[in-house]
Amino acid sequence: MLLFNNIYSKHKETIYNFLWRSFQIFTKQGIILFIFIICSKNLSKQDFGVYNYIVAFVLFLIMLGDFGISTATSKYVAEYNYKDKTKIKSILVSISFLIFLISTIIIILSFLFSKYILNDKYFYFLYLLPLIILVPLTSLYDGIYRGLKKFKELSIISFVIGIISLIFSYFFIKNYELMGALISQNLFYFITLIGLFICYKDFSLKIDYKIIKEVGSYSIVYGLAAIGYYLFAKIDIIILGHYNFINEIAIYELLNKIFWVMLFPFAIIGQIVAPNFSRLHAQNNYNEIYKKLKKYTIFFFSLAVIFSFIVYFLIPPFIKIFYNNYYGQLFFSILPLSIFIFLIQISTSSIDSGIIVPTGYASIMTIAYLILGFSNIILALILLYFFGYIGVIWATLISSLIMVLYVRVKFFKKLKNYIYNKNNY
Repeated sequence: MLLFNNIYSKHKETIYNFLWRSFQIFTKQGIILFIFIICSKNLSKQDFGVYNYIVAFVLFLIMLGDFGISTATSKYVAEYNYKDKTKIKSILVSISFLIFLISTIIIILSFLFSKYILNDKYFYFLYLLPLIILVPLTSLYDGIYRGLKKFKELSIISFVIGIISLIFSYFFIKNYELMGALISQNLFYFITLIGLFICYKDFSLKIDYKIIKEVGSYSIVYGLAAIGYYLFAKIDIIILGHYNFINEIAIYELLNKIFWVMLFPFAIIGQIVAPNFSRLHAQNNYNEIYKKLKKYTIFFFSLAVIFSFIVYFLIPPFIKIFYNNYYGQLFFSILPLSIFIFLIQISTSSIDSGIIVPTGYASIMTIAYLILGFSNIILALILLYFFGYIGVIWATLISSLIMVLYVRVKFFKKLKNYIYNKNNY
């Protein structure tokens, strides 16, 4: 008990911030999940497919509008808080100006070109246009709060707004169906932005162009990584929607969301072991990293196989009970490939976030995401031509597998080179 008290006293701030940050993340992701469930239960399969298609498309535009700015903001706020606190007051208005500028350009281009991608779904897209500005601005506030370590305030705001959002989301979706689902997205982020604005008052109206340059330049790395990841995670939805495979999207996204929830424990494992590998890397202990990487790779792959095998038999009865209108031949044609993609995600999520990123080799993943992400689009279009909608999912599976093998081989080689050079120095 004495040892526990000593550890707690020594790391009290870290533990305190970790708990509040975890609460905030689970609250936010939980609200998003509940809104998704409300949509899936109250919308027809066709409308649910359209909803996921439009949201996936807008997500890409939002990502371009943010382009890693919120993550970069968190870094610079923490630095300014240590070096020059006066700069912090200018960061909100300065980066908001940058976001407004980028988002306005994206909105104008969307008006001009989105209709050629979305076809008859373009009308629904117009409902979500405000998100292109609202989401990056809320992410900016999130970055500032994180940089200032105001995790408790951020958590409480997220929780209160989340509960309010669930109430009006249910009302709008229940009464206005697809339109209500789209409108509720706007209201959720608008109320979030208002709440963050009211609670954060320590800012000036001065625009600092040096801050814009610093944060904007650093955000490019994160933005490129986000684009690369999107080309794996969501581009298949855009392709399927463009060719009007709407029911297929509904089932595919429902499975993806179920698997997304199941991946949470593996992501947490990665966060837990990450500091250990950061320490080993700082100590240049590459031998230990290499040994643990081999052990973790075998362990998580074995666990992924067992877990995927169990899920394969549990998912069908779950869908039949809770989503009977999704249960049928189409569901069983999509399920096996989704399981294989899920297997890859399980076997890699903990290692990527727990070993590769904290040891400073995230660039390997960024390059692979970008190259194979664009290749994934080409492969998806080719397989779509020959095999229909299932070819797009096959493309995601093949690209994900190549991605994992490339990153693992590259990372193993770098570690072996470091070990060889260290032993022969």
